Amino acid sequence: MDETILIVDDSPYIVDGLVALLKRKGFKPVASHGGDEALTILATITPDLVLLDIMMEPMDGWETLDRFKANPATRDIPVLMFSAKKITPEEAEQHCLNIEDFVSKPVNPAQLLEAIQRVFTRRSNVKIEALVAKDAGFDPATIEEYSALRKSIEVDQNLLCVLRRSTGMHLAGNAANSDDVAAVRKLETKIQADEKRLKEINEKFTKAV
Repeated sequence: MDETILIVDDSPYIVDGLVALLKRKGFKPVASHGGDEALTILATITPDLVLLDIMMEPMDGWETLDRFKANPATRDIPVLMFSAKKITPEEAEQHCLNIEDFVSKPVNPAQLLEAIQRVFTRRSNVKIEALVAKDAGFDPATIEEYSALRKSIEVDQNLLCVLRRSTGMHLAGNAANSDDVAAVRKLETKIQADEKRLKEINEKFTKAV
């Protein structure tokens, strides 16, 4: 492993801990202690992944993410969000397209490393599958849709688990807020629709190759 990972968190303790962990696992971590510093660093390097905390000051993680994605030079860098803050249904809906995964604090090292590897593995597989589809004569729009669906389904499924926990819907007999329930059901419906569409494209790919 030699992937470069930019760590963005305003807690020096957490940054130092993650730097040490990732170094031990063969990654090349780069430390950043806030959104502004991260943006400055991204002007000089292009990491393979950004680990981005949500609860930061003065620029929080969501604003930092928006700044990443608004810049053509950095918008394609995968971002893995992590935070002790419970993500809201509104945040999940607004930002799910711009992140690759979400890990809750306190960060379990094994869980974090698994999420990082999941991001890299998925992106590698999608690239290979896209090349196969291109060689099979599929149009670029279909290939792009397939790649987007592969990512969004996994991200949405993870966010769904996070939302269920944050709203208490995973607890038997717990009465969750009606708005939260509606948001969870909406995300469930989206996942089902995306899975159906992905299956349709997969069947076309299978027939073609």
